[in-house]
Amino acid sequence: MATKIEILDSTLRDGSQGEGISYSVQDKIHIVQALDELGVTYIEAGNPGSNPKDMDFFQRAKTLNLKNAHLVAFGSTRRRDSSCAEDANLQSLLSAETQDVVIFGKTWDFQVTEILHATLEENLDMIRDTTEYLTRRGRNVVYDAEHFFTGFFQNEEYALKTLRAAIDGGATVLTLCETKGGCMISDCQKAVKRVVEEFGNGAVIGIHTHNDSGLAVANTLVAVEAGARHVQGVLLGFGERTGNANLSTIIADLQLKMGYNCIPQENIAKLTPICKRVAEITNIPLNSGLPYVGQNAFAHKAGMHIDAVLKNPSAYEHISPDVVGNERVFLMSEVAGRSMIIEKIKKFDSSITKNSPVVAEIVRKVKEKEHEGYQFEGADGSFELLVRKSIGKYQPFFNLHYYKTSDESPLIEKGLYSFAQLKIDVDGNFQIAAGEGNGPVNALDNALRQALKPFYPSVESIHLTDYKVRVLDGKSATASRVRVLIESSDGNDSWTTMGVSCDVVEASWMALVDSFEYKLIKDIEKKYQKFI
Repeated sequence: MATKIEILDSTLRDGSQGEGISYSVQDKIHIVQALDELGVTYIEAGNPGSNPKDMDFFQRAKTLNLKNAHLVAFGSTRRRDSSCAEDANLQSLLSAETQDVVIFGKTWDFQVTEILHATLEENLDMIRDTTEYLTRRGRNVVYDAEHFFTGFFQNEEYALKTLRAAIDGGATVLTLCETKGGCMISDCQKAVKRVVEEFGNGAVIGIHTHNDSGLAVANTLVAVEAGARHVQGVLLGFGERTGNANLSTIIADLQLKMGYNCIPQENIAKLTPICKRVAEITNIPLNSGLPYVGQNAFAHKAGMHIDAVLKNPSAYEHISPDVVGNERVFLMSEVAGRSMIIEKIKKFDSSITKNSPVVAEIVRKVKEKEHEGYQFEGADGSFELLVRKSIGKYQPFFNLHYYKTSDESPLIEKGLYSFAQLKIDVDGNFQIAAGEGNGPVNALDNALRQALKPFYPSVESIHLTDYKVRVLDGKSATASRVRVLIESSDGNDSWTTMGVSCDVVEASWMALVDSFEYKLIKDIEKKYQKFI
C-alpha cells in the first residue's frame, strides 16, 4: 500500500499574500469546495485573528459539509508579554472552532532576539505554552517552524530545541518552513533527514517551501524522500515574492512518479479542471507553462514532434494528458506540417485525409495569415474558425452593417470615456445597440453583447480574461500593423482569438467577433451532443 502524504493547501492564507490576489468570503468558500473535491487533507483558510473577513469566513464555513478535507485556522504563538488566555489572537483561533490549527513560531535565534526582542528561553516557553494550551482544548496542532532551515544551519542545537518544545506541548505535526526560499536541495534534504531521525517517532514531519531560488518543488520532493509525510503549498504556486511550492506539480509528481498517495486516485483526473476553477475564482489566467495542468503542458509545435506523437504519444510525452484531466494540443504554425492540420480537421470531418485538396488549401491560408502577422499557436479559437470556414462547417451567427467608436476628453464620468454604436442583423432581424466603456474595445464589447443577447442569451457568460496588443512592424511607427489577442472564458472553458490590422480597433473587433462565434458554436455542439 502506498505511503500516505498529508497535503495542506494554503491558497487562502499564504497564497492570498501574492500581489493582486484578494478573495471575498464567497470566493473562499468556492475555493474550499474545489479543494475538498480534489481531496487534499487540510485547507488552511486564513487567520481569524488578523481581519474581520477571515473571522466571517470561519463562521460561515461551519455549515460546509466537506467530504475529504479538514479546515484549518492559522495563528501564531502567544505574545511574549501575555498568557495564552489573555492573547486575543489565540482566542480568535479557538472561536473559529476548527478541529485542526496551525501555529507558527520562531526557530532562528536571530529572529527571536532581534525581531521578537525575547530571550531564547522565552521563545521556547511561548512555543510550549501555546501548543499545550490548544491541545488541552481539543485541537490538533500543526506546528510551523518558521525560518527553520536558516536557523538550523546557524544554530542547529537551538533550532531542534524549538521543535522539542512544540512536541512537549502536544503538537502532532512539525512543519519545517523554508521561509526565505534560499535553501539548496542538498541542504534541505540533510536538515529534514536530521529532524526525522530526532523526532520522526513522536510527530509527523512536514515541509513548507518558498520559491525564491526556483527550488520550492524540488526541495519538497527531496524532503519527502528524506521522510517528510506532511506537505504544505499553494495549488497554483502563487504567493508572496516569487510564490510558494506548487501543489499541482507536487501532487502529480508524488503520486504519479514516486508512488505516494496524496489524494484519492480517482481524483487525479480532476487536477487540471480544478486548477482552472481556482484560477478563475482568483481572477487570474492559469499559467500556460505549468507542468501537468498548463495549457502548454502537452502542446506540440514542431512538425517532426507532432508526427511522432500522432504515431505514439510516448515519443514526446512523459504521461498521457488525460491522466491529470488535461488534453493534448497541436500548435498551428508554419513548422507544424500537414500531420497536425489533418489531426485538427478530423475533429470536424473524419473523412479528410492527407491527400484531400482542402488540406493544401488550409496550409496555404495559414501561411498567408502568418505572413500578415497571425500566430495561430496563440489563438486556438481563430484557427478552429479558419478550418471550419475552409471545410464548410461554418455559418455566421450575425452580419455586421457598421460599427463606430468615439472618445471623450475630459472624462464625462470616471472610468467611462469611450462609446460605441453598431448595427447587426441575425437572419434578417436588425438590432442597433450602443455601449460605453473604459476604452473603445471595452465599449464595442458591451455594445456587441447587448445586440446579441436577445438572440443568443449565453453571450452574457463570456468575459475577457486577457487582452494583448503587439506592434508587428515598429519601423512604420503609428502606421504599423498590430496583432490583438483576446483570451475569453465562460467560467468553464477558455479560448483565445486573434485579429491583425493597421487599425488596433479593427484588429480588436476581429478578435472579439471570433471569440463570440467560437462560444456560440461550442454551445450548439454541446446541445447537439445531449441528443446523440
